[in-house]
Amino acid sequence: MTRPQRTYAFPPRLMKAPAAAHYLGISTSKLLTLHLPTKQSGGNVLYDIVDLDAYADSLPTAGGEDPEWRDEKDADAAFGS
Repeated sequence: MTRPQRTYAFPPRLMKAPAAAHYLGISTSKLLTLHLPTKQSGGNVLYDIVDLDAYADSLPTAGGEDPEWRDEKDADAAFGS
């Protein structure tokens, strides 16, 4: 029997593989191929949200370079400031 997935008001700091994969939006099998750092607590292998965020931040942005409109003066002009 499969346990229902827990819902948190905020993500826990340490997560087992299925929750960590869900947090990143990937499958558990894909997560296991990434060889991200893990922590051990008892017999549990846990992923730290800090490492998951660092991995996500390291991914390239679609479309190559950041758009030029990210320049502060361009944003001010776009929003009439």
